[in-house]
Order: sequence, then structure tokens, then C-alpha cells
Amino acid sequence: MLGAPVQTPIDGKSPEDSSTPIGALSEFYRAFNTRDLALMESNWEQSGEAAMDNPLGGIKRGWQEIRSVYERVFQGSARVEVEFYDYTLHEVGDVFWAVGRERGTLHASGTDLQLAIRTSRLFRRVPGDRWHQVHHHGSIDDPQLLADYQAAVRQQ
Repeated sequence: MLGAPVQTPIDGKSPEDSSTPIGALSEFYRAFNTRDLALMESNWEQSGEAAMDNPLGGIKRGWQEIRSVYERVFQGSARVEVEFYDYTLHEVGDVFWAVGRERGTLHASGTDLQLAIRTSRLFRRVPGDRWHQVHHHGSIDDPQLLADYQAAVRQQ
């Protein structure tokens, strides 16, 4: 039986041991919120098996395609910050996944949005190594928020 969803947010601001699932998630949010592409690269698995499906990039496969989405977000003038909350963690052997929600803000010239995103992330541990993200899926339920979010990031 699953425990209750965790409401304490993960935002990457608190130092965590990246060899743990919570630490790997925290590292991702630290990389995203500080626009640290090198840290983001170390968080993701560097293989063709990595896949991301999100509101800004559609489906991307392999780190190089995934990287292009983060480069666009990090190099643009819009500032996006999110935190992960209302989540459950599931771990089996060398795989864990987290299912929950992201909330945050987008600030761009003349646009301020309150983001609400359904999110799942899957990580795999390579023996003798650390956790690496291999899959992310994010969805925005509100069609107007999705259109506004995509437009704000594209206008950069």
C-alpha cells in the first residue's frame, strides 16, 4: 500500500545526497531553477534511451534532443522556476519513479504565469554509479495556461 503523497516541496535549494532518490530529484530542480546546464546533463542519463515528453518540447529522445529544450529555456529571457510536491516515490531495485505535481512561476516581459504541471520522472542507477534520469513526462491540464506558457517561452 502506498503512503500518503508527500506535500513538502522539492525545489533544489536544500543540499541533498544525490545518491538517494530525493537527492537525485533535488539535483534536477536545482539544475532547472538555477539554469545550470552542466548539472542538468549530469542528472540525465547520457544514452539514446533517455526520453522526455513535456509541454515545451514534445517528445525528445536521447540526451542531445533533451538538451536542446533545456538550452532554449535556460538561454531565453523568460524565467521559469518550479518545485515538486504532492508526490509519491516508488523504488524497485535500480529504478525509481516519482509521480506528482509541479507548481511555479514564469516571468517574461509583460507575462506572469502561475504554473500547474502534472509530472512523472523515472531514474535508473547504474551499478557503481549514481541515479540518472531516463524519463520525464509533464502535462498542463488547463488549455489556456498551456497556450500562454508555450507562447511566453516562444517569444524569447
